[in-house]
Amino acid sequence: MSLAYLACVLVALAAMVLLDRRFRLVFWRDARRASITLAVGLAFFLAWDAAGIALGVFARGESPAMTGIEVAPELPLEEVFFLVFLCYLTLVLIFGARLVLDRVSERRGEER
Repeated sequence: MSLAYLACVLVALAAMVLLDRRFRLVFWRDARRASITLAVGLAFFLAWDAAGIALGVFARGESPAMTGIEVAPELPLEEVFFLVFLCYLTLVLIFGARLVLDRVSERRGEER
Protein backbone atom coordinates (compact mmCIF):
# COMPACT_ATOMS: atom_id res chain seq x y z
CA MET A 1 0.00 0.00 0.00
CA SER A 2 1.34 3.39 -1.05
CA LEU A 3 0.00 6.90 -0.71
CA ALA A 4 2.07 8.31 -3.61
CA TYR A 5 -0.73 8.79 -6.16
CA LEU A 6 -3.24 10.02 -3.58
CA ALA A 7 -0.66 12.46 -2.22
CA CYS A 8 0.00 13.83 -5.73
CA VAL A 9 -3.72 14.37 -6.32
CA LEU A 10 -4.10 16.07 -2.94
CA VAL A 11 -1.13 18.37 -3.61
CA ALA A 12 -2.64 19.34 -6.98
CA LEU A 13 -5.99 19.91 -5.27
CA ALA A 14 -4.30 22.12 -2.67
CA ALA A 15 -2.74 24.16 -5.49
CA MET A 16 -6.23 24.70 -6.95
CA VAL A 17 -7.45 25.90 -3.55
CA LEU A 18 -4.56 28.38 -3.36
CA LEU A 19 -5.29 29.72 -6.85
CA ASP A 20 -8.97 29.97 -6.01
CA ARG A 21 -8.26 31.84 -2.81
CA ARG A 22 -5.72 34.19 -4.38
CA PHE A 23 -7.97 35.26 -7.26
CA ARG A 24 -11.40 34.64 -5.63
CA LEU A 25 -12.50 32.47 -8.53
CA VAL A 26 -14.85 29.77 -7.23
CA PHE A 27 -15.30 29.07 -3.51
CA TRP A 28 -14.13 32.52 -2.43
CA ARG A 29 -16.61 34.08 -4.86
CA ASP A 30 -19.70 32.05 -3.88
CA ALA A 31 -19.08 29.00 -1.67
CA ARG A 32 -22.67 27.77 -1.78
CA ARG A 33 -22.93 27.69 -5.56
CA ALA A 34 -19.42 26.28 -5.88
CA SER A 35 -20.24 23.45 -3.46
CA ILE A 36 -23.42 22.57 -5.31
CA THR A 37 -21.69 22.66 -8.70
CA LEU A 38 -18.79 20.55 -7.47
CA ALA A 39 -21.15 18.01 -5.88
CA VAL A 40 -23.22 17.73 -9.07
CA GLY A 41 -20.09 17.26 -11.17
CA LEU A 42 -18.73 14.66 -8.78
CA ALA A 43 -22.06 12.79 -8.76
CA PHE A 44 -22.14 12.81 -12.56
CA PHE A 45 -18.64 11.41 -12.92
CA LEU A 46 -19.15 8.81 -10.18
CA ALA A 47 -22.31 7.67 -12.00
CA TRP A 48 -20.28 7.60 -15.22
CA ASP A 49 -17.63 5.46 -13.54
CA ALA A 50 -20.29 3.18 -12.03
CA ALA A 51 -21.84 2.66 -15.46
CA GLY A 52 -18.43 1.97 -16.99
CA ILE A 53 -17.60 -0.52 -14.24
CA ALA A 54 -20.98 -2.25 -14.58
CA LEU A 55 -20.50 -2.57 -18.35
CA GLY A 56 -16.98 -3.90 -17.91
CA VAL A 57 -15.41 -0.93 -19.66
CA PHE A 58 -13.55 0.30 -16.57
CA ALA A 59 -11.51 -1.87 -14.26
CA ARG A 60 -9.23 -1.05 -11.38
CA GLY A 61 -5.62 -1.50 -12.35
CA GLU A 62 -2.96 -2.59 -9.93
CA SER A 63 -0.28 -0.06 -9.16
CA PRO A 64 2.31 0.10 -6.41
CA ALA A 65 1.60 3.87 -6.15
CA MET A 66 -2.02 3.36 -5.08
CA THR A 67 -3.46 2.71 -1.62
CA GLY A 68 -5.44 -0.37 -2.64
CA ILE A 69 -8.52 1.00 -0.85
CA GLU A 70 -11.76 0.68 -2.81
CA VAL A 71 -14.85 2.78 -2.07
CA ALA A 72 -16.88 0.41 -4.27
CA PRO A 73 -15.94 -2.64 -6.32
CA GLU A 74 -13.36 -1.57 -8.93
CA LEU A 75 -13.52 2.08 -7.72
CA PRO A 76 -10.32 3.10 -5.93
CA LEU A 77 -10.25 5.85 -3.32
CA GLU A 78 -7.90 7.88 -5.48
CA GLU A 79 -10.51 8.06 -8.24
CA VAL A 80 -12.91 10.00 -6.01
CA PHE A 81 -10.26 12.59 -5.16
CA PHE A 82 -9.19 12.77 -8.80
CA LEU A 83 -12.78 13.47 -9.85
CA VAL A 84 -13.06 16.23 -7.23
CA PHE A 85 -9.82 17.68 -8.58
CA LEU A 86 -11.07 17.42 -12.17
CA CYS A 87 -14.34 19.22 -11.40
CA TYR A 88 -12.59 21.89 -9.31
CA LEU A 89 -9.95 22.43 -11.99
CA THR A 90 -12.68 22.95 -14.57
CA LEU A 91 -14.37 25.57 -12.40
CA VAL A 92 -11.06 27.36 -11.73
CA LEU A 93 -10.22 27.36 -15.46
CA ILE A 94 -13.64 28.70 -16.46
CA PHE A 95 -13.69 31.50 -13.90
CA GLY A 96 -9.98 32.21 -14.40
CA ALA A 97 -10.47 32.59 -18.15
CA ARG A 98 -13.46 34.81 -17.48
CA LEU A 99 -11.36 37.00 -15.17
CA VAL A 100 -8.58 37.30 -17.75
CA LEU A 101 -11.01 38.14 -20.55
CA ASP A 102 -12.73 40.76 -18.39
CA ARG A 103 -9.39 42.42 -17.60
CA VAL A 104 -8.34 42.39 -21.25
CA SER A 105 -11.67 43.94 -22.19
CA GLU A 106 -11.26 46.64 -19.51
CA ARG A 107 -7.77 47.51 -20.76
CA ARG A 108 -8.97 47.78 -24.34
CA GLY A 109 -11.78 50.05 -23.17
CA GLU A 110 -9.29 52.31 -21.37
CA GLU A 111 -7.08 52.56 -24.46
CA ARG A 112 -9.90 53.97 -26.59
